[in-house]
Amino acid sequence: MLRDITIGQYYNAESVIHRLDPRVKMFWVFLQIVFLFVFDNIISLIISGIVTCIIIKLSDIPVKYIIRGIKSIIFILLITSAINIFFTPGQVLFRLYFLRITRQGIIKSVIIFFRISMIVLISSMLTFTTTPTNITDGLEKAFSPLRKIRVPVNDIAMMMSIALRFIPVLQTETDKIIKAQTARGADFENGNFVVRIKKMIPIIIPLFVSSIKRATELATAMDARCYGIYEDRTKLHPLHYKRNDYVAMIILLLFTLVMVTIKALYVIKIL
Repeated sequence: MLRDITIGQYYNAESVIHRLDPRVKMFWVFLQIVFLFVFDNIISLIISGIVTCIIIKLSDIPVKYIIRGIKSIIFILLITSAINIFFTPGQVLFRLYFLRITRQGIIKSVIIFFRISMIVLISSMLTFTTTPTNITDGLEKAFSPLRKIRVPVNDIAMMMSIALRFIPVLQTETDKIIKAQTARGADFENGNFVVRIKKMIPIIIPLFVSSIKRATELATAMDARCYGIYEDRTKLHPLHYKRNDYVAMIILLLFTLVMVTIKALYVIKIL
């Protein structure tokens, strides 16, 4: 189960997507998520899915590795889909006691399933193709105008970077704790839902202790290196837009224009 958690991990490859500026990739993620929720027509969702598939193809990341991120949230997807299928009013197709399956519920559950899956895929693609350091630098550059109103952009970007770095670390730590407890005779597989939740206590407590210890060590190391004394930090590799970045931005603008046009056609009921 823990091996299926891929969110926050970086996949090292030499692809066109990996070489793009992190600000371009973050802009793409933002646009895709906005389009998924604002543009709810079938054509827009299909185009969004096609664009995401093209990005995955260009990233040179194995599809199996990407799908593992979806497997970790499949339970949430199924619960969400079931709620929409059984409790959405509309044309009833099947009824069993107080449960009923409606045509509108099936359509809504499929759209919700697609949206959540796409959000996970899109967010994962950002972390798969961008190192935590580049994400931090990109956030600082993208939100640098907010410094004029005294928003601590550097601190916010650093916190997000640390959070991303801690995901694989905590995953490895949890795996070690589970193996250690299993070697001592603990059984995490058998029993009903409540029993299995209670059995998670020997995992959660050591994980919290380990996390607090790591956070304390990190804070001490940052203080020892005088982090935060200087307002502007120097960069080993400063971010600069290149030709591929400008091409990607033009493609994103065309993509935005297409999506807005399709939405407008739906509003005036041409499509």
